[in-house]
Amino acid sequence: MTQNPLHKKNIILGVTGSIAAYKAADLASKLTQNGAIVNVILTDAAAKFISPLSFQSVTGQPAYISADLWGAEAHVLHIGLARKADALLIAPATANTLAKLARGGADDLLSLTALALGSGPDAPLLMIAPAMDAGMYSHAATQENVEILTRRGAVFIGPEEGHLASGLVAKGRMSEPIQILEHLRYQLSRSGPLKGCHITVTAGPTQEDIDPVRFLSNRSTGKQGYALAQAALDAGADVTLISGPTHLTPPAGTRLIHVRTAIEMQHATLSASKTADALIMTAAVADFRPAQPAEQKIKKAKGVLSLPLMQNPDILAAVNQQRATTLMPKILIGFAAETQSLTSNAEDKMRRKGLNLIVANDVSARDAGFAVDTNRVTLLYADGHQEELPLMSKLEIAAAVIERAIPLLNPQENV
Repeated sequence: MTQNPLHKKNIILGVTGSIAAYKAADLASKLTQNGAIVNVILTDAAAKFISPLSFQSVTGQPAYISADLWGAEAHVLHIGLARKADALLIAPATANTLAKLARGGADDLLSLTALALGSGPDAPLLMIAPAMDAGMYSHAATQENVEILTRRGAVFIGPEEGHLASGLVAKGRMSEPIQILEHLRYQLSRSGPLKGCHITVTAGPTQEDIDPVRFLSNRSTGKQGYALAQAALDAGADVTLISGPTHLTPPAGTRLIHVRTAIEMQHATLSASKTADALIMTAAVADFRPAQPAEQKIKKAKGVLSLPLMQNPDILAAVNQQRATTLMPKILIGFAAETQSLTSNAEDKMRRKGLNLIVANDVSARDAGFAVDTNRVTLLYADGHQEELPLMSKLEIAAAVIERAIPLLNPQENV
């Protein structure tokens, strides 16, 4: 099963002298919870805001300060840290730190370690999350340093617009720890088994207007589709996520296309499918829509309201028609949300839609299907064999589906 790219990765977290240093402890904790091995280096200024012990407590690993350069490991500490690192993440990074990194300064443990990482395509990832007060990030000197570091391969996340320590509102606020973690996760996934593959995922419900204030929809939250987008990213794919209305945050690195109606989803899916190696249809697309939506709000009236419906287009049928010319996508994976005759209905759908794989789930179960974080599915393949997966989180289900898609895609042809 494809894993979180952070799992067992050696991450050096550099913390510099900003009030945002308190957020770095949360970031260190989140990295550790995601399976990373986190060694923290604090500058002297950072240690005035937060202690090394805070980081040791949440990572279970040593946290270093510049004074450690004169300890028992003095002459090799920065080399040892750099040689085993998969990434150096500096969060928060002050303007002074950016200047030192750009000019090759090496007067403390963090800057020495950064220099020891080397540069070029084979060097460990350098990711930087700046934090500084009003006017400092936009200053020409800082921008020049950002440009220098970007040319050398550094990846920047943020800063954001927001309230700063001075009380001013400006660009300079450090990105939130969860955003930084997700961007690091994306960067570390780029050499995965689906490198070079483009996967399109549809997710969420559609909404079909009855009048200007009402619509027909369903109970889909989009959780399974968003999990599939994340799992495909974790495997190294480039992902287009076509999403109906949800309250979810898309995974970092996705190309997100918002849609609302089935017609909009069809147009977006046909467009994205032209270059997709795989299309995974998890969206709960409405089968019907009102034949004549009212232009004004329908007022309450006595009696029964008649609402004529018409069929929405069959998106997969349209994809298959286009596929005959473009030969893309190479594989089609669908979902069958059923309340009865699970496998027989799924088999019928697989044949009618020309699918390589279909994921069938009973949405009437309380612990699976809509609006919960778990799912229990049966995988049905075009060659006739079936595979039942036990109750899992939706991300685990997604990872299992992507793992089974890899041999179908034969991605080595795309590398």
